Amino acid sequence: METDDEIEVEEGGIPETEELQIDQFLFEEEDDEQFDHPLIHFSSPSSSSSSQDQPNGIVNGNSSDEFTFNTSIASLHTYLGDVEDTSHRTDFLDGGAIFNLPLFCLQGVVLFPGATLPLRVTVSRFVTAIERALSQVDVPYTIAVIRSHRETGSFTMKAASIGTTAVIRQYGHLEDGSLNVVTRGQQRFHLRRRWNDVDGVPYGEIQIIEEDLPLRTPRDAFGKSTSSSNILCRRVKVHALNGENDSEANLDEGFKSKFSSIERKTHLSVIGCGSASDTINVAANSSNVNFMHKSDQEMWSNLDLSIENCSTSGKQSSEEGFNRCLKNIRSHKISNAFLPHWVYRMYDPYWLAQRAADMWKQIIGVPSMDSLIKKPGVLSFHIASKIPVSESTRQQLLDIDGIVYRLRREIELLDSIDLIRCRRCQTTIAKRSNMLVMSDEGPLGAYVNPGGYVHEIMTLYKANGLSLVGHAVTEYSWFPGYAWTIANCATCGTQMGWLFTTTNKKLKPGSFWGIRSCQVAEEIPQNL
Repeated sequence: METDDEIEVEEGGIPETEELQIDQFLFEEEDDEQFDHPLIHFSSPSSSSSSQDQPNGIVNGNSSDEFTFNTSIASLHTYLGDVEDTSHRTDFLDGGAIFNLPLFCLQGVVLFPGATLPLRVTVSRFVTAIERALSQVDVPYTIAVIRSHRETGSFTMKAASIGTTAVIRQYGHLEDGSLNVVTRGQQRFHLRRRWNDVDGVPYGEIQIIEEDLPLRTPRDAFGKSTSSSNILCRRVKVHALNGENDSEANLDEGFKSKFSSIERKTHLSVIGCGSASDTINVAANSSNVNFMHKSDQEMWSNLDLSIENCSTSGKQSSEEGFNRCLKNIRSHKISNAFLPHWVYRMYDPYWLAQRAADMWKQIIGVPSMDSLIKKPGVLSFHIASKIPVSESTRQQLLDIDGIVYRLRREIELLDSIDLIRCRRCQTTIAKRSNMLVMSDEGPLGAYVNPGGYVHEIMTLYKANGLSLVGHAVTEYSWFPGYAWTIANCATCGTQMGWLFTTTNKKLKPGSFWGIRSCQVAEEIPQNL
């Protein structure tokens, strides 16, 4: 079985960008004509204001006057050169099934189902791993990808326990024997064990995780709580009949005596005599992150008042008083469920999917998540793969079992996370409002450098506390038409990412930043 030290040697064959010599990439900048790429949309030359002056137009990608870069080009990974489409689509594997697949432990990368992962494979044993994956019979064109990372205060590498299978969609052979590969995440798996075979090719024994299916709130099942609902009806009837049935009232009080004060209020306020189909009307697009809304609180107060009125109606006709009180309670549209409907919405994946999609549209904008609302499971992975948070937080999202819990965590992140900080020294680099979408993949995507090191970067139109190192380089740019310059944290010297500057005067934005997610600190909610 492979040790942590062996993973570290494995990663040592893939140099990081900061270790590359800038001089070897320097060459003369192209003029405007040479960067008229067919996938770049150019706006009218009359637009003269700086793209950085109006970040909202950039973030949403909807202002042609301020944004002329075609975001579809970055997601094509054209810097890899010519790659051949495998024209192969692997079927989904059965949950719980166990396979032995070539294993890629990638530092700083968390792959989600549905996300794109480019690879440049330069080490011979990993080239062999790709070639075997292309020809294997049981799971063809598939590799296993898992995150490896250094634990705090340690130099040893540790592999995560949850990863994602990746289907090889495109690949190309280079003259030096290396491979350019484009893969796509398919299914989560649990890593059971890993090893190197006799040829040094890394393998992992994986077990496919069976994902849960999205279910709507089962209202019919909740409506069967009639025995509990009748208790409140009996209570109303007892008061309406001037206390004629003391034994039934005592039974009711004995039942409620087992409740705490909060449970007693919940019981009295919620258990009603209305139809099971009657529900509380809560706006799904509320901006309040709490799932209990003002309308619910008002309903509770009004219902308590109705019960109190029933208890003081002794001088009226018993039948008339009972009917009046019953009508008042039903008018508040309480369901037969033990809890109000907003509680069940907290666990309704379709309602959560709508809420997450609305928040994404409001905060980030593109790509639109509206088409995935009816597929909450797909949507949860889609957002997780694109939300601009730290590497460790992304791994936490991948580890979560259950659509509901993943969506709720994503809603929490979208609502509360504000600052982007250096992981080493905690210096604030940018705010969430500085995000910029430069790819159809969203504000965060994976790219690979010539040495084979994969970087997940979030793009920003503005950043602070960074210092530039070396000259601007145009070769192997992830964003055609832009040159890149290494950017370090000015406080601690950690390489945070790159500054991308346009080499074409017609191309906007004129510059933007790419920040490595593996160098971003854990998120701190803005309301703390």
